[in-house]
Amino acid sequence: MELKVKSLKELYEKDFYLWVQENLRLLKNKEYELVDWENLLEEIEDMGRRYLDSVVSLMAVIMEHLYKWEHFRYKEYAGHGWIKSINNARKELRTIFKRHPSVEVKAQEKENIQTAWELAVYSLIDWFKEPKNQDLAKKYFGKLPTEKDFPQECPYTFQQVMEYEPWVKL
Repeated sequence: MELKVKSLKELYEKDFYLWVQENLRLLKNKEYELVDWENLLEEIEDMGRRYLDSVVSLMAVIMEHLYKWEHFRYKEYAGHGWIKSINNARKELRTIFKRHPSVEVKAQEKENIQTAWELAVYSLIDWFKEPKNQDLAKKYFGKLPTEKDFPQECPYTFQQVMEYEPWVKL
């Protein structure tokens, strides 16, 4: 029995798919003592974290593009791609929240909103480093911006991430 558990742990590193299939077979056969519990529990935890990570990433995209729209529209027609990106990210978020309502609750926590904002700031900084945007960096900041050039606290609420449309002028 010990050898089988040990070899299953080794399989986790060498052939993940086979490791999944073998653990699934053991669980179906109720051979619980042979299951690689340590790695299985870690994978279950990772599965849940992946949804939250995706949500935080999508919120970061929305925040980045909202912030660009509000602060860096240098021409009347600029930013329409940002609107499309915001709408697409919101659609993905609504899909995740419909399937996994508890992830929506978790997404609204201050720390997750703040993490999304920090990711958005990194994306904004990278955007200004692109050769085509360096003139904009000079115009708005006089230099390439750093984290210090953006609000430290997230300027958006969860509701704004999901609903705010500053481009609608009705």
